[in-house]
Amino acid sequence: MANTFSALKRVRQSERRTEFNSMAKSRLRHQIRAMRRALAAKEHGDLATIMSATFSLVDKAARKGYIKSGAAARYKSRLHKRVKAVSGQVQK
Repeated sequence: MANTFSALKRVRQSERRTEFNSMAKSRLRHQIRAMRRALAAKEHGDLATIMSATFSLVDKAARKGYIKSGAAARYKSRLHKRVKAVSGQVQK
């Protein structure tokens, strides 16, 4: 256990940040899941709004450091490729 006041404060801060980070990552995963469900259901009407919300969350997660920037780019690239495939704009 921590002995000094600064170490005790650091423990409190890290617990609080860990809880916040896990909630943020969970929200990101849920949003990505929602977009994948919309793609599977081929809901063309909601796809644009869900895509913009998902990409916004992915960018924010990369900026805040919850995920790495390469992972964010990979998520966005793969999801956008699937959106194009569903909407009929297939690329080779």
